[in-house]
Amino acid sequence: MSAPEVRALKPTEVIMSLSQLVGWGLTGDGENVAIEKTFTFEQHTHALLFVNSVGWLSEKLNHHPELVLTYKRCLVRWNTHDVRGLSRLDFEAASQTDALLPT
Repeated sequence: MSAPEVRALKPTEVIMSLSQLVGWGLTGDGENVAIEKTFTFEQHTHALLFVNSVGWLSEKLNHHPELVLTYKRCLVRWNTHDVRGLSRLDFEAASQTDALLPT
């Protein structure tokens, strides 16, 4: 599998890519624009395991999200600082983040 292209997406590409993801939304603007989703868990330990899994994923992708962990929730926020916006890598990372959890 080749790495996703790393360039800033056009607004229409962002909207189209976002429509392919369930529960993810846009946040911020300009070069601080990101996609984010809050995941809720039954126990704090499940949230911790999820954070560790996202950590392994981010190392595999060499792309690192902002994570905010609270008692039974984890907010995951992806953006591409190098392009000062969103890239295909953010949407691929979001899709792979969703795949960490059973449906």
